[in-house]
Amino acid sequence: MNRLVLILFFTLAVISCCFADNDSSSSKEEQHIEVSMRMIGHQVLLSLGDSTSRVLPIEKKGEDEYKIRFENEFAFNPESVASVIDSVIAATKIASNYIVEFEACETDQVVHSYEIGRTVNDNVLACGTRDQPRGCYNLLITILKPSTIDSKPTLAASTDDNQTGKYIVLAILLVCVLLPMILVPLFLNKKSKSKADPNLISIGEYRFNKRKMELSFKGEEIELTSKECDLLQLLCDSTNNTVERETILKMVWGDEGDYVGRTLDVFISKLRKKLEGDANIKIANIRGVGYKLVVDV
Repeated sequence: MNRLVLILFFTLAVISCCFADNDSSSSKEEQHIEVSMRMIGHQVLLSLGDSTSRVLPIEKKGEDEYKIRFENEFAFNPESVASVIDSVIAATKIASNYIVEFEACETDQVVHSYEIGRTVNDNVLACGTRDQPRGCYNLLITILKPSTIDSKPTLAASTDDNQTGKYIVLAILLVCVLLPMILVPLFLNKKSKSKADPNLISIGEYRFNKRKMELSFKGEEIELTSKECDLLQLLCDSTNNTVERETILKMVWGDEGDYVGRTLDVFISKLRKKLEGDANIKIANIRGVGYKLVVDV
């Protein structure tokens, strides 16, 4: 059983590590994107001549939309900031298809937007040369998934699919290798138990064989009389439970007379002597009731 538990634990641990590694890669990718967003905000401010005000914490909206907020108001030229934003995205390689929007803080209305990557010659820059007045603006960048652009998978998507495929194959191989290691011992153990001698009973470290009328203890064979066998069998059938004295007399001695009452005590003493090799075994006298074979596990 311990071997089975260890094998199952090992299998689950390896499979969990594989997929945890995949989750870790996704987490690192997300961190890379957020750092890149802060870099975009920083470069936009520098292009506007602002090297002192802060880029506020990045806010993720939805699955692939990020909001870059600024500490101070500013005015900007769409064409100039677009060049800065595109250069940072190209350098960080966070996206090849994306939408850029500037929205007014107070109204959330988009005052300028453009899209990159739908086709090679179809990049859309609205109002590219029209300067925007000084005000509070948020910069929103939405990363478009490849499936929303065309049917051809990107290299990153292909790599992720390959990694997932490898993990699935590894999990299947682990199951194929370890499953026989689990099932074969169980089958052999079950088969071994099915062939076990029904006359053989374990009592602590002792083995009681009623058919041979003997006890085995650490390689030593201890002979039993027929009455000792019957008495021990009756006590074993009710291990850790009290067997009434009257029941013992009736089942072991039958109608052999009143003298057997004292004889029972003698036989109990003999069995105690023969079982004294294992300190976890004792035959307890339940005063006024009967006897109990106690086996401490």
